[in-house]
Amino acid sequence: MTTINTVNGALDIDDLGVTLMHEHVMIGYPGWEADTLRPGPRREEMLAVCADRIAQMQARGIQSMVDPCPNDLGRDVVFSAEVSARTGFNIICATGLYKQEEGGAAYWHFRANFGPVVEAMAELFIHELTVGIGDTGIKAGIIKIATGKDQITEYEHSIIQAAAIAAVETGAPITTHTEEGTMGDEQQRLLLEAGVPAHKIIIGHSCGTSDHDYHLHILDQGSYLGFDRFGLNILYPDDERVRSLVALLQKQREQQLVVSHDSVWCWRGEPIPPEVMATLDDGVTFNPTHFHDTIIPRLLQAGVTQAQIDAMLVDNPHRFFAGQAPGALAA
Repeated sequence: MTTINTVNGALDIDDLGVTLMHEHVMIGYPGWEADTLRPGPRREEMLAVCADRIAQMQARGIQSMVDPCPNDLGRDVVFSAEVSARTGFNIICATGLYKQEEGGAAYWHFRANFGPVVEAMAELFIHELTVGIGDTGIKAGIIKIATGKDQITEYEHSIIQAAAIAAVETGAPITTHTEEGTMGDEQQRLLLEAGVPAHKIIIGHSCGTSDHDYHLHILDQGSYLGFDRFGLNILYPDDERVRSLVALLQKQREQQLVVSHDSVWCWRGEPIPPEVMATLDDGVTFNPTHFHDTIIPRLLQAGVTQAQIDAMLVDNPHRFFAGQAPGALAA
C-alpha cells in the first residue's frame, strides 16, 4: 500500500479520489500580524467558511486537495487538520518557502550573515516531511517552491537547491509557483540537474501564459503542468486558459496535466480591502467548484473527453503521489 501524508495522518493514495492540486484554506502575507487594526476573521468564523467551501466541493464529488501554502505565507496546519477532521475531507499540506518579493526572505537573509542557509532550509523541509511540523506531528506531503516574474533571484535559487536536496533524500514531490507563465522551464531545469525526477515535479500556474511551445517543452521533459488558476480572471482570462488546455488535450497530453483554482478561502489580516473583496465576490474568483461548474462543460463542448477530464482530476494526482511516471499504470 502506498500512502501520502495528509494533515490527519497517512492516507492510502487509492482514497484520494477527485483531487484539486492547488487550493488554499488560509493565506497570511508576512507582516499581517503587524496590522492590529485588521486582524482578519476569528478562528470559528474561518472554520465555518472552510466547512462551507468543502461541503460545496464534496457535493461535486471532490474528495481531496493539496494546500501548497509555504511556511512563510500564514500556514496553520493545526487549523487545516481541524477543518479536515470536521469535514472528512483530505488535505495535503506543504513544506517550503515563498518567492522573495512576497515571502519571508528577511529572516533567511539575516541568517545568511552567519553561515549558509541552503543546508538549514533543507534540514527544515526534511524534518517537516519525515518527523512533523513543529511539535504538531503533522507531516507535509509535498514541497513548495516559488519564483517571481522573468527571473530567479539568488534567494530563490537557495530555496530551489534546498527543495531538491529534500526531495532527493525523502522522495517527496515538488510543486511550484510561477508568475505570468515565466521561469517554469528554468525551475524544471534546476531541479532536474539537482537529481529530482521529472515526474515528481509540477510546474504550477502554467496557465498564466498561452505559449504552447513553453508548455510542450516542460511536458517533453517529463514533468506535470499545473493549470491551477481557473477563475482568477483578474490575473489572466479563463478563455485563454481553456484555449491553451484544449490545445494540449488535442495532442493527448492529458497524462501530464493537473487542475485547480488557487482559491483562497480565508485571509490573515486584511490584505484586500473589503470594498475590493466585494468586487471579487462574483461566484468565479476564489471559487473551488468553478472548474466543475463552468470549465468542464466548456471542455466537453470543445471535444475533450470525460476520460481526459478524469485523467486530470483523478489519475494524475494518484500517479504523481505514487511516484510513477506519466502514462504508468497507477497501482
